[in-house]
Amino acid sequence: MKRVILSLLAVAVVATVSAQEKKEYPRPEGMRPGMTEFWTPQPKVVKPGDIKTNSAPSDAIVLFDGTNLSAWKSSRGGEADWQVHDGVFTVDKSKGDIITKQSFGSFQLHLEWCVPENITGTSQGRGNSGVFLQDKYEIQILDNYNNETYANGQAGSVYKQVIPKANAMRKPGEWNVYDIIYNAPVFNDDGTYKVAPTVTVIQNGIVLLNHFTILGTTEYIGVPRVVPHGDGPIRLQMHGDPSEPISFRNIWIREL
Repeated sequence: MKRVILSLLAVAVVATVSAQEKKEYPRPEGMRPGMTEFWTPQPKVVKPGDIKTNSAPSDAIVLFDGTNLSAWKSSRGGEADWQVHDGVFTVDKSKGDIITKQSFGSFQLHLEWCVPENITGTSQGRGNSGVFLQDKYEIQILDNYNNETYANGQAGSVYKQVIPKANAMRKPGEWNVYDIIYNAPVFNDDGTYKVAPTVTVIQNGIVLLNHFTILGTTEYIGVPRVVPHGDGPIRLQMHGDPSEPISFRNIWIREL
């Protein structure tokens, strides 16, 4: 009798399982193209600059348009008084650095610079200048056309912190183009980096630095220091080396 009961129970269990297996549930809805398409917000429209005239994008802040240095001031106080001529301006080695009147956070910076054709000197004493991001972090400007120097101090380096991926210099008398993308740091309450600054440097269409993490201030002597700061100006350096001064043109910046 027990065997009969057990057999009946087994049949009932099998029947129940079979019934459950046959029960159909709604299937997950299949993916459709529209499920991953987002129409808002639309990117703002930015009109590119004219290649023929070297004009800036429509949303850029023009820092030098070939006419005057009204966007700059002397680091020593007063108006910037480097020489403006023929649509460019040239470093005046008797007048000190110049800095922008406006301060910036993260940005895209475009500037063009030229080492004079009659340049003299060697290593760091040949066409030396620099562009300082937020007045703290120097991207080196130097004539490295057939002119070797310490590798972490050549054109396109974050000075003394990193060796550029290439030497992309044009010969003296020809214009070099820097396009710099900079992400400003975020600081902890104790003054350390919560998010360190990063920079990408492109010279003449060639990537020299790709999202490099800046270690701190760019020191001539000693190691980088982490110094808390907010927005800051762009500084162009009057280096003071004995070589002939370099020139700049077509400088603009886009805040990011």
